[in-house]
Amino acid sequence: MKLGSGMGYMKNRMGSKTSLFAKINLLILVLFIPIVILFTYSNGVTSNVIGKELQDSNIKQLSFLSSQIESRIKQTMDFVVTFSRDPNVRKFNGLNIWDDRYDRMQTRYVIQEKMMLQSGVMGIWPVQFTVYSQQNKEAITNASDKVEYDPEYLKRNMTGKWSYGDGQTTVAGQSKAFHWFYSDSFGQQDALRGSNLVVQASFNHDNLQNMLDTYKAGGQGDPLFYHKGEAPILNRSASPALTEELVRYLDGKMLGDTAQEVVKLDDKSYLMSAVKSPNLEWYLVDIVPLDQILGPISFSRNFFYLAMILLFVVGISASVLMYRNVQRPIRKLVRGLQSVQRGDFSVRLDSNTNNEFAFLFYRFNDMSIQIQSLIENVLSEKLLAREATLKQLQAQINPHFLYNCIGYMINMAQMKDEEAVVSMGYNLSAYYRYITRMERPTAALSEEIQLIHNYLDIQKLRNGRIHYHIDIPEDMMKQQVPRLMLQPIVENAVIHGVGKSYSSGEIRITGTISGGFCKLFVDDDGPGMDEEQLEALNRKMREPMQEDRGYGFWNTNQRIIHQFGERSSLLFVKSELGGFRTEIVWEIPANENRNPSHPQGDRPNANDHR
Repeated sequence: MKLGSGMGYMKNRMGSKTSLFAKINLLILVLFIPIVILFTYSNGVTSNVIGKELQDSNIKQLSFLSSQIESRIKQTMDFVVTFSRDPNVRKFNGLNIWDDRYDRMQTRYVIQEKMMLQSGVMGIWPVQFTVYSQQNKEAITNASDKVEYDPEYLKRNMTGKWSYGDGQTTVAGQSKAFHWFYSDSFGQQDALRGSNLVVQASFNHDNLQNMLDTYKAGGQGDPLFYHKGEAPILNRSASPALTEELVRYLDGKMLGDTAQEVVKLDDKSYLMSAVKSPNLEWYLVDIVPLDQILGPISFSRNFFYLAMILLFVVGISASVLMYRNVQRPIRKLVRGLQSVQRGDFSVRLDSNTNNEFAFLFYRFNDMSIQIQSLIENVLSEKLLAREATLKQLQAQINPHFLYNCIGYMINMAQMKDEEAVVSMGYNLSAYYRYITRMERPTAALSEEIQLIHNYLDIQKLRNGRIHYHIDIPEDMMKQQVPRLMLQPIVENAVIHGVGKSYSSGEIRITGTISGGFCKLFVDDDGPGMDEEQLEALNRKMREPMQEDRGYGFWNTNQRIIHQFGERSSLLFVKSELGGFRTEIVWEIPANENRNPSHPQGDRPNANDHR
């Protein structure tokens, strides 16, 4: 009782709650998930803040570079305007009627000196200045190349704006320059009158490259000057392939005064920033590799995730190790105890490890062996005692049965019915000859059926209402069954079936063999039992024997199970004849199975009433 209650408590505890393995894994998840979520959120906030700061910093630096370039261009333009009003410059464009050749040469020298001085003052921003006199059809420049006066050249380039290139064919290996033409005429700058003074300011793209190189040396970007339809002006260490891909991207965009966005170039992410130059109308563009800037943050994030994965794997491995070395042996021990609780004392536990559980399994196996031996001894003694009781009761019943049969014979003899006397004597002799031979515990089913023939013929002589029918396959007749297995069941059908009804009298005994099982059916057309009574009787067959109950059916059921195994049984159902049916089902032993087409593993349906 204590073992049963303890096992019930353990079973409820294990069935109602999650296993220890699942709890530990759930705890690991509960610990890891908040950490990963919080880190992901924190890392995202950090990346967003750094990205925003990077964008603001990049646009500010680019705007500062653009303002430096614009400042130098404005200085150049201011000098041109001021220089055009210089007396020597105006004198150069005058009529020069009274000047001699020396004065003219002196004036040209002063003008050229001032232009060279201005170009040298600007340092890294050298500018070439050229003064054109429409009045005298002459030109003065500080350039190394000689400049000729060309009115068509002036008309073509007098746009009032900075232009990239002056329409002249460039020499191979020589790049274009930025040009601005200024006229001292009032009104539109793009119109020429015959007496105008024109001052040209030009600077090469090397000036812009120097500024781009200085900017790149102080940061992580890759700046360039861009104008749609023109070849971009690059810094001297720019990647041609990356620049070409960037230019293709910019050609398809509509850029405002400023622009900034993340672009994908060469399978990498870049922060592209663009600022428009008001005077040149070109865009100062810079691209910053985000992977290079945010790389340490991404590396730190990935390293953290890798560490979390490794810790998670270690945690799960520890959980699996504990499950295999602790929980699995406990479950195995619990299942063994449950088997013992159900009465299966043949269960044995094996252990492949040498730890505390190995000792527990050894002691459990030793306990099972001792209990099984004890149970078998007790069961054997009980069966022997009940067999003795059966024989004693059979001995008590047989004289009464014998007296009735002898009385029947005396009556028939007085009535001169010799045939009835001979038949009764023959059947009575055969009946007692069989039941008194107790040297063997088993007999062939054919011998049991012959006993039933003798018994039913005796009852039929005593009660004319009784008639019976026996139909059993020949193969089934050879089966070895416990002696007197059928007699108590048929006797029950005669006494409690036919004997309790004045209108009934049919007894039918049939048998089938299939699927590795034999089935015998004993039917009568007596009053029978209702479903509730049948269920109660079947339940008693599965319960231990109690003193206040009859033992005939229970003992027969135990003898069948003891000989043929747990898959055999004695069942009670309603008969097709309207009365009571007893079904005897037993599994054919492997060495006696004569029907290999049916696997023995398929147990027949206990409720089959065929």
